[in-house]
Amino acid sequence: GQVECLKLAASPKYTDKRIGYLGAMLLLDERADVHVLLTNCLKNDLNSPTQFIVGTALCTLAAIASPEMARDLCNDVERLIVSTNAFLRKKAILCAFRFIRRVPELMEDYLPKCEVFLSDKNHGILIATITLITEMCEQSIAVLRYFKSIIPTLVRMLKSLTVSGYSPEHLVSGVSDPFLQVKILRLLRVLGHGDPAQSELMNDVLAQVATSTETSKNAGNAILYETVLTIMNVESENSLRVLAVNILGRFLLNNDKNIRFIGLLTLVKTVHKDMTAVQRHRITILECLSDADPSIQRCAMELSFTLVNTQNIEMVVRELLRYLESTDAEMKALCSSKIVLAAETYSPSIHWHLDVLLRILTIAGNHIRDDVISSTIQLISNSPVHEQRHITGKMWEAIMNMNQLENRQPLVQVAVWTIGEYSEAGGFDEHELIEHYRQLLWAPQLSISTKQYILVSLAKISVRIDGCTPEIQNIINSFRAHINIDLQQRANEFSQLFTDYRHLRTSLLEKMPKLRLSELTSKEYNADFAPNTESSEQQQPQEVPAPVQEPSNQDILLDLLGDCFSSDANGNNALAVVPVANTGQPAGHHNPYQLTSFNQNGPTPNGGILDLLANAPTIHTTRITPTIPSIDVYHKDDLYIRFFLHPCHQPPSNGNIFEPHTTMATAPSARITVQTTNGSHNTIEKFLFQAAVPKSFTLSLQEPSGSVMPPGGTVMQDLLITRNAPTATANSSGLRMKVRFSYEIENYSMMEQIDVSEFPSDYLR
Repeated sequence: GQVECLKLAASPKYTDKRIGYLGAMLLLDERADVHVLLTNCLKNDLNSPTQFIVGTALCTLAAIASPEMARDLCNDVERLIVSTNAFLRKKAILCAFRFIRRVPELMEDYLPKCEVFLSDKNHGILIATITLITEMCEQSIAVLRYFKSIIPTLVRMLKSLTVSGYSPEHLVSGVSDPFLQVKILRLLRVLGHGDPAQSELMNDVLAQVATSTETSKNAGNAILYETVLTIMNVESENSLRVLAVNILGRFLLNNDKNIRFIGLLTLVKTVHKDMTAVQRHRITILECLSDADPSIQRCAMELSFTLVNTQNIEMVVRELLRYLESTDAEMKALCSSKIVLAAETYSPSIHWHLDVLLRILTIAGNHIRDDVISSTIQLISNSPVHEQRHITGKMWEAIMNMNQLENRQPLVQVAVWTIGEYSEAGGFDEHELIEHYRQLLWAPQLSISTKQYILVSLAKISVRIDGCTPEIQNIINSFRAHINIDLQQRANEFSQLFTDYRHLRTSLLEKMPKLRLSELTSKEYNADFAPNTESSEQQQPQEVPAPVQEPSNQDILLDLLGDCFSSDANGNNALAVVPVANTGQPAGHHNPYQLTSFNQNGPTPNGGILDLLANAPTIHTTRITPTIPSIDVYHKDDLYIRFFLHPCHQPPSNGNIFEPHTTMATAPSARITVQTTNGSHNTIEKFLFQAAVPKSFTLSLQEPSGSVMPPGGTVMQDLLITRNAPTATANSSGLRMKVRFSYEIENYSMMEQIDVSEFPSDYLR
């Protein structure tokens, strides 16, 4: 087929050429051998006297040009760009646009011509020229500076389109050439980004377009959408930002679901620019949670979490819980976890917080993530006694009166944990309680993990409620021969607490000490939901010092419940688990439940229940202190790079030096953490960070955390830097760094190179 396409393209008949070139665009790529043979055919047709043959060749060249083909034929395209034929000139400019995407160094040939083309009266040529200029500005900062001088020309052009009279040649649904207006707005957005002086030149025309564009047709809505993006991405006035947000608010009320989705998506991207203005549309945004379109629902959910604060937490969470009832399984998991984080950050009271967590467990069922279970248990553990009594009663009612508990096993796990810990204050009918536990244990639909929770809870109830010990012992004994080895082992261990070790049962099964609430909660919430990637408080990584053991005034008793949910809870909090050494004293000589006093050489010789304690961890908290200074290195096109400067240190002088490339014991060294954040709504792939330092320093780049950044994602990478030993001719200047990074976004390759010299003057001195 490829050879046949080549034969047709070489035919002198235009109808054959058209089919041949169409087939080549569909079948050929630069890896095919025939692709090279097509170059000569294209060159001949670019010199044809027939404009339609030349136009077809230009279209084919733009579609399939490889870097080599672009370099070979760039002179022919440049010649056609200055042609007097507007039809060919437009196609040649667009072909040059595709060349520059493949071979950026070719852009220098087209810079002078673009300014001339902006004065052309043909709208097709204007659209093609502005497309070419936009691509060149996005590719090169130097070209961006070069074209800032055309902003007044673009402003005049846009203003004339806005106020021009009836022009049937360019009118689309009552709007004067919306295609050209959209292209101009996109170029203004690129030229004005991060430049207050140039943005000032655009304010008036942007306000004029935003207020005078007809919104009854999609053509007008397209212009308003681009206007909003331009206002939000340049350094515009506050009043313009409010106007832009109000336009998006009107989009949310549109009957067209596509426009509603665009409005929500744009608000998600720009909410950090003016949070107050977006908050005015909170009611409308929350109403979108009940939209029939799942895409709109999801976008509204993401936006709702960015609007949460201490004043509106109750109203927003109420709507999100209503949304949680009707959404699908995947969104139940995501939404429930985010509600938990939001509630932990902005909860007005413990009572409200507990009720919200109970509703999440009830609504989301088996779809919730493990972090919800651990967060709920942590909160209950740290609640006042009257709140523990309240939630214990609520949990009991939930598992007593609810059907299909097999679909709500996280609720069962948290409920039986709570009842096991605080059942003495619940006012239960012990026989009804034990009977319900029996039914749960023998329910075939419940998982082994849930039955482990129930079994441990039963053991704890035996020391909380008097008069039910024989029934509990019988239930536990019935599991001593269970087919599952974990349940069998647990039942045998607990059974010994009712016989050989009954004198230890009360001590071993007493209440757990309060679980320390994670100090990372609010930071995790901000990192997940806050869109302001420029906030140093939210972005700065926290240095975690080594955990320090704190002495306790009382013995820390082993909690047998730990085995049940260690995989769920421990992985989702900020508690540092430190192994404890044993002292080798037998049980008769020292308290066997103090975690600092177990046999260091292994379990005690007599085996039995004390073997459970051999590997018990002690839990200490770590304090998170935001002490690391940082510098902002790069901020463009929603890509943010920040350096975190860890304190300098001197290596040991005994020669046992582990820092890479460190050869002198007195050479100062430091670690710099590079944090790269994707603030766009597209995935960044193949991200590569490179750096170089002066010869007076040695640099070692560590492995990055990844090369792909989803929207809002982050890549971390450590740089190890050492100042070399001074010499007689050494330059004592401070640290400087040349940084180059590349990535792909929406199949476009991007590369930037910058110089970083903002390091503190005394850093690595």
